Amino acid sequence: MNRRVYFPDGMSVPALGQGTWCMGQNPLKRNSEADAIRLGLDLGMKLIDTAEMYHDAEVVVGKAVKGRREDAYIVSKVLPGNASRKGTIKACEKSLKRMGVECMDLYLLHWPGSYPVRETLDAFVRLREQGKIAAFGVSNFDVSEMEEAWGCPGGTAIATNQVLYNLECREVEWELRAWCQQRKVPLMAYSPLNRGRLAVTALRGVAQRHDASPHQVALAWLLHQDNVIVIPKSARTEHIEENYAAAGISLTNADLEEIDRAFLPPKGASSLF
Repeated sequence: MNRRVYFPDGMSVPALGQGTWCMGQNPLKRNSEADAIRLGLDLGMKLIDTAEMYHDAEVVVGKAVKGRREDAYIVSKVLPGNASRKGTIKACEKSLKRMGVECMDLYLLHWPGSYPVRETLDAFVRLREQGKIAAFGVSNFDVSEMEEAWGCPGGTAIATNQVLYNLECREVEWELRAWCQQRKVPLMAYSPLNRGRLAVTALRGVAQRHDASPHQVALAWLLHQDNVIVIPKSARTEHIEENYAAAGISLTNADLEEIDRAFLPPKGASSLF
């Protein structure tokens, strides 16, 4: 079952969504990539994550949601180099045009940059007032950066922090996850399979017990975490189906202990990104 995760404003989305990194780069594959996203929507993987930086992926998202905008929860991101007050608004308008939609459900600052976060948040608030976005958040923020943003006007409306989180990258568990949970701000885990580089050998025993693949177990482990949205990128329909099946895996305490022995939780603070 694809359980739901709640944002601070009460809006909820299924915990398993879809990423779009590198989609659209080959124009000949855009139709099949859009088909994969549509299949995900059919299966209830409502959240689609994209970004200004991905550029062509936004075009694919637009193709996928055409005629069924109400089925999708669209997330995009502004590049830090464009995240001034005026630049954020311009970037958002360009992303909306590429996707052919009037409003984004969630708009994020892709990572902290040279513009003060206060400026970007001010632009986010304006975009929300203009009906161009419904909510806003951040990505790749550590605890100190979250605290700074939280203290700015509009900061307590931050809906999520999108972060690198997978079995081999668990640094967010040291401080950031607890900080966000205390404020009911869900994490959104990108690269949940470490861009295909995840060392899966250690997961084979758990996978065999669940008649699943190691990659499905890695996704199931993330989906087991409280208040975490998981956004694997899937450009092929068979991968969409495999990812969806991961939401139905219920890991036991013994499974979780075995996974922790293979992929150690953090024992101290370290760089998140």
